[in-house]
Amino acid sequence: MHDPRRDDYRIEDEAPSYQGAWARVQLSRHEKRPYTLDYIQRIFSSFHELHGDRKFADDPSVIGGFALLDTRPVMVIGQQKGRTTRERLFRNYGMPKPEGYRKALRLMQLAEKFGRPVITLIDTPGAYPGIGAEERGQAEAIATNLRTMARLRVPIITSVLGEGGSGGALAIGMGDRVLMLENAIYSVISPESCSAILWKDQEHAREAAEMLHLTAPDLLQFRVIDEIVPEPPGGAQLDWDVAAANLKVAIVSNLKAVEHLGEEERCNLRFAKFRKMGEFIDA
Repeated sequence: MHDPRRDDYRIEDEAPSYQGAWARVQLSRHEKRPYTLDYIQRIFSSFHELHGDRKFADDPSVIGGFALLDTRPVMVIGQQKGRTTRERLFRNYGMPKPEGYRKALRLMQLAEKFGRPVITLIDTPGAYPGIGAEERGQAEAIATNLRTMARLRVPIITSVLGEGGSGGALAIGMGDRVLMLENAIYSVISPESCSAILWKDQEHAREAAEMLHLTAPDLLQFRVIDEIVPEPPGGAQLDWDVAAANLKVAIVSNLKAVEHLGEEERCNLRFAKFRKMGEFIDA
């Protein structure tokens, strides 16, 4: 499927002129990078979006619904950014509020009821930190999702598409297998915020990016993720179809690797996987 947006690319769109972790940060935020709905269109069929958390409202920054992965019924849940100013405001720049996480929780429980694997697609700067979100229980909503996902009886495959920001990403990121696109980032804090804390300004964001070890190779080495999904040369923004095809192969193969396990064994392995993160033993 040809993407007409590609006709507008300039040579400087291919990659930042500098290298290292900061270059990956820039690529992960590229305005022409494919977002969750772009991947859903290319990877899944018969997607039927579901809305609302049944408690407060529908959060457009979180989308989800039933779909087919080839012929396999699944539940797809992801965070959606916007491209135009109007879309960005509507999607709240991909920053979910508590109702977004509660919607995701409802859909995961619905998937469990019908025995459908859960596929989550992460792309968020982080959970929305507004006063209203805090008043409605932002931290509690994230914590509840983590607790529920730890014991969900169906397979969970998670993929980091672009930005994976802190608890806002982790709230739909506790999977049996965690995949990460080659130029995505996954971190407890953004480089800019880290710079503001350590240097009292945002002028050291590049240095902070290196210190945070937020790139896919770093996180694979630390066993935070399980697999790096290759992108087209120059980044996923240059060929949406190839990026989606690569991600689909990874999702299908990892789903096959875990769906044959018994429910109790899969839950125990998932729980142990996340409990071991951050454990290091000096030889």
